[in-house]
Amino acid sequence: MIVHIKHLEHTYSANLQQPLDISIPLRDGMDNPNCFYAPYPEMSPVRSGEFIGSTTEGGLVNFFNVKMNPHGNGTHTECVGHIAKERHVINDHLKQFHFIAKLVSLYPRRLDNGDRRIDVDLIQELLHPGEAEAFIIRTLPNEDWKLTHSYSGTNPPYLDKNAVHYLVDCGIQHLLIDLPSVDREEDEGKLLAHRAFWKYPDNVRQKCTISELIYVHNEIKDGLYLLNLQITSLDLDVSPSKPILYSLL
Repeated sequence: MIVHIKHLEHTYSANLQQPLDISIPLRDGMDNPNCFYAPYPEMSPVRSGEFIGSTTEGGLVNFFNVKMNPHGNGTHTECVGHIAKERHVINDHLKQFHFIAKLVSLYPRRLDNGDRRIDVDLIQELLHPGEAEAFIIRTLPNEDWKLTHSYSGTNPPYLDKNAVHYLVDCGIQHLLIDLPSVDREEDEGKLLAHRAFWKYPDNVRQKCTISELIYVHNEIKDGLYLLNLQITSLDLDVSPSKPILYSLL
């Protein structure tokens, strides 16, 4: 199925029969990315009397409990409720799900203190104002260890607040990264990149989202795509998510 999308003065076409999944599957146990010392996901069959919710254990159906932390266990999408004192729910704020997105690949800059940071000049080389509604960052090098890496205590790369200000000025409403956070792992609670993206607390951008711990396979080329940002209907600031890309024709 071919669909046509109009963005500003451009009209794009996309083939919905050729999806490119940039989410990480959520599995039972330690075979997942993990950050901020969150417990690993647990998936276990319901047991009640003679009933067992597992066909491999002799049950009639599979009927599992799932325990997980959306922020710490895999691909997830969050709203301003992640940092706000007020209650904000992702299911209330994300009401549209298709966007023109730009995918870029870049090496974070290594600083004198050992940090690896995505600075504004790196973004300015790759994005122009009004070019897209969503911005997807694939950090380099890009290896499949990202699918199961434990980031806790490793000081992963992050975005400088000025780079985020530039994204906002360019009209980016949805930011997607293959890192555990847009902010430094230990930043004394400043959360400068989160605050800059949502303009919290003075001029909050409630409809905007940040998706973290995505994974973009190397076969997917940089450029413009149609993004379908899928979430579950959770009454939380965050949801496990499944961002899908479609090449523009």
